[in-house]
Amino acid sequence: MSVTSRYREAWEGFWRAAPEEQGAVFWDAEPARTAARHLALFEPHLAAVGLPVVDLGCGNGTQTRFLADRFPRVLGVDLSAAAVEHARRADPAGQADFRQFDAVEGGEARQLHAELGDMNVYMRGVLHQCEPADRQPLLDTVATLLGDRGRAFVVELSEAAHPVLMGLVQGPAGPPPKLAPVFAHGLTPAGVDDDAVPGYVGAAGLAVVAQGELPLATTEHTPDGTPIELPSHWMVLGRGD
Repeated sequence: MSVTSRYREAWEGFWRAAPEEQGAVFWDAEPARTAARHLALFEPHLAAVGLPVVDLGCGNGTQTRFLADRFPRVLGVDLSAAAVEHARRADPAGQADFRQFDAVEGGEARQLHAELGDMNVYMRGVLHQCEPADRQPLLDTVATLLGDRGRAFVVELSEAAHPVLMGLVQGPAGPPPKLAPVFAHGLTPAGVDDDAVPGYVGAAGLAVVAQGELPLATTEHTPDGTPIELPSHWMVLGRGD
């Protein structure tokens, strides 16, 4: 199984049009407000700290580079070739490795696991952007990459984020400038019901080790200058019994 051509083309179009500078994309918040906060929740639950870390859905690699300062081997992967090129250009020192990767194609997941062994996985805001048929294969890929020893930190927009986003899009002034391209390219955030997520996790053979609520930082602001943060749910996942 692989993602649909429409979905792939939507992400390629988005990243081809995205500006180069950090923070120009809606979700490209600085690591101090994103990966650093997530890592503080994730690290206490790592069963094997020395494993490679995969940033699944790395985009332009901002969070990947932060992780590469803290772990010996970090790989950023993304469906979009244009995103991977952004990430490589933003990392001239080669802090991390980057490659194109279809996260719902089981063969690619098995090949990556055969290459690197068990991994720890960081995945921020990927499931809620997936098409419905791709959600279970995505969690199956996470399980394949973890193997027996890995742990995953997964953070996703909750259902409560949807009305917030719709309020921004439908406001009198239209969507904020950094949010407008997301919808213009046919991408639809906050598309997963909260109650559905545990089913995907269990069907992949994974268990929830820890979980909680934490607002997801963005790079946008309301007209009065308030930073926009979206309701989100985080989980640490590991191999179930």
